[in-house]
Amino acid sequence: MSRTRRIAIAGGTFMSALGVGFIMQSMAGSPEPAAASPVVESAAHTAEDAPLPVTNVVSTSAPIPPEVAPQPELLPSAPVARAEIAPAAFDERRITELPGEEPAPTFSCEISLEAKPVAAALVELTLDAPCMANERFTLHHHGMMFTEATNQDGAQHLVVPALTRSAVYMVSFANGEGAVATTEVTSMDYYDRVVVQWKGQSGLQIHALEYGAGYGDEGHVWAGAPRDMAAAAQGKGGFVTRHGRGGMDTALMAEVYTFPAGLMDREGDVELSVEAEVTQNNCDRDVEAQTIQISAGGKPLVQDLVLAMPGCDATGDFLVLKNLVNDLKIARK
Repeated sequence: MSRTRRIAIAGGTFMSALGVGFIMQSMAGSPEPAAASPVVESAAHTAEDAPLPVTNVVSTSAPIPPEVAPQPELLPSAPVARAEIAPAAFDERRITELPGEEPAPTFSCEISLEAKPVAAALVELTLDAPCMANERFTLHHHGMMFTEATNQDGAQHLVVPALTRSAVYMVSFANGEGAVATTEVTSMDYYDRVVVQWKGQSGLQIHALEYGAGYGDEGHVWAGAPRDMAAAAQGKGGFVTRHGRGGMDTALMAEVYTFPAGLMDREGDVELSVEAEVTQNNCDRDVEAQTIQISAGGKPLVQDLVLAMPGCDATGDFLVLKNLVNDLKIARK
């Protein structure tokens, strides 16, 4: 399309439910033989009609044995002399130490996960799974989950948001193996976070309009203008991160907006929305997703949604989901 349309959708036009878990997982017969005809032998008779004498009749019904049966060869009369073999020499020294056995080679298949807090209430994760090279896994943390994969060495390094001060992260592989890591994120109380997560290629995005900014302004923070954690750590504004191995229909994905509410010295509002771009991958289909919102390290507010996407003739348009997440109210510190 030549222009982009944004269609605002009120909260009541899509199905939403609180506290529901994330919806994610044809012979032809031969002729009878003729009877053998008897062989009739005729013999000439003399005038007197006397029978002729029959001599040298040889029977052909049994084999003729040889005149002399073969006899075994005689053994030589002289005995065979046996060579004398000298006895082998033996070492009579006593063996006091047996040779040590070579240790059998081993290969460690232990999976380990380490977690370390870094700036902006983020956590650095280091996964080591030597038996799981190039394998997909799911990362779980406080309701957030997304799909990732190890490299050719069975390792992976990630920087992910914390959603709680006492952060627990779990990695799970398809065969049931996994690992757990915990860490304390002391800066969590200074940050507000909004998570939207989905399965496959949904086209969902978080958009934040900070302090009255419009679309395309510097205060418009989204995946196309995400900023980085330095802006939040310095109290200049929020940033967006995306997590998960995209491009797969079955992959779990998450997008997170982080705002340093506890570090800002300027009061105002941050207008938040979740938008769904209509694409060839999601048009004329239902999109399932979930949002998680946490303010100042408090309890998470969770909402599930099912959104009926328009037909494919609307490709390129955006659906703006109003009131799915709460705007942020920033007070002066």
